Amino acid sequence: MKWTDTFDIAIALADAHPDADPRTVRFTDLHRWVCALDGFDDDPARSGEKILEAIQMAWIEEA
Repeated sequence: MKWTDTFDIAIALADAHPDADPRTVRFTDLHRWVCALDGFDDDPARSGEKILEAIQMAWIEEA
């Protein structure tokens, strides 16, 4: 997965962190969780607030 795979990342986060409320996850934690996902192989430095926001919104929709 790459940073632009927001929907796939959101599904993986929902599976990896079923008890987490995506509306209250800090971006620093979100970044760390995404980088730790199995199958994530993008450069951690390539993310930014807009990408993390898009992932968070997709995760909220998934939840």
